[in-house]
Amino acid sequence: MNAPQTTPEAPRSEDEPTLLVKIFGKDRPGITAGLFDTLAAYAVEVIDIEQVVTRGRITLCALVTPPTVSSEGDLRATVHSWAESMRLQAEIISGRGDNRPRRLGRSHVTLLGHPLTAESTAAIAACITGTGGNIDRIFRLAKYPVTAVEFAVSGTQTGALRTALAPEAARLGVDVAVVSAGLHRRAQRLVVMDVDSTLIQDEVIELFAAHAGCEEEVAEVTARAMRGELDFEQSLHARVALLEGLDASVVEKVRAEVRLTPGARTLIRTLKRLGYQVGVVSGGFTQVTDDLRERLGLDFASANTLEIVDGKLTGRVTGDIVDRAGKARLLRRFAAEAGVPLEQTVAIGDGANDLDMLNAAGLGVAFNAKPVVREAAHTAVNFPFLDTVLYLLGITREEVEAADSQGV
Repeated sequence: MNAPQTTPEAPRSEDEPTLLVKIFGKDRPGITAGLFDTLAAYAVEVIDIEQVVTRGRITLCALVTPPTVSSEGDLRATVHSWAESMRLQAEIISGRGDNRPRRLGRSHVTLLGHPLTAESTAAIAACITGTGGNIDRIFRLAKYPVTAVEFAVSGTQTGALRTALAPEAARLGVDVAVVSAGLHRRAQRLVVMDVDSTLIQDEVIELFAAHAGCEEEVAEVTARAMRGELDFEQSLHARVALLEGLDASVVEKVRAEVRLTPGARTLIRTLKRLGYQVGVVSGGFTQVTDDLRERLGLDFASANTLEIVDGKLTGRVTGDIVDRAGKARLLRRFAAEAGVPLEQTVAIGDGANDLDMLNAAGLGVAFNAKPVVREAAHTAVNFPFLDTVLYLLGITREEVEAADSQGV
């Protein structure tokens, strides 16, 4: 026998009377349960709840339907009496309706500061207002290694908000990321990173060059290529040619010299535990990226390959070159293999040869990047901690720590 069908109730009218019950004071267990036990005696309906605890002080707001006219005074007296018994303060405000509906055009604005000052927070908030946006909610994502707060904004388009906030963030010396609100934000299930000066602190070819005695020459060519002054493929061949004759045993030495960027392990471990797939693409060499893939449990890795013949580097690379366009192609290939739509991917990089990949991804993050990259990417992080990227995805520091403690 089929279950009886019920008709959903119509939305509550904005003109209907409501009571806003606000409780604040020193936090302790049992406050939330105690308030609603008190309200339950008057058969009110709960319309909205908001609770926040800051430095051990609780603010708990409950929007409820009013009781009968004859019992409203009794409800007020009872709530005040209960609050007093808990050494809390209570405020009850009569009114009409719920929160006003959020306007079209919704975004998340993540603000990173080290430190985060009142001046910069005020300026960013004023800039949001200046675009026609309304700040619906603010909450903290992290207090370490940077202070990260998120604004839920409505009433203005994401692109316009990003354009307005970028120069203001640069002026203030803070990082601001603007992404569209919606379910897809948490569904970004593939993160692809550059390697040199992003996942790791080093430029791998410079580590090889140090063993070949040509570090200065290679470093200069690398810097010009990263600034976009040289064609990457030509510069790669020129730099690799300087390594001709180097003994292949140097590969193990270079692997041992590679230094991960602070926060890299935390970023990858957290993403993996949350169900993301993670990959790297590099203009460097598979002799290093293959090792990183194994050490860090990466799902994808692609790079150039140094040719080795008779135990010596020949000064050439083999196979297709991973350059600026190649990185974007690999992002698309990884996304297809992972079964993730391109708009649900995140790319992270620092150099001009990362730009195509950053622009192709759903979210492109310039990490401690050159100016030309910061200006072209969707957002930038200018702190030397790779795990700050987690906050751009709406992942809080508490979630990171909880995943670590539970072995998720």
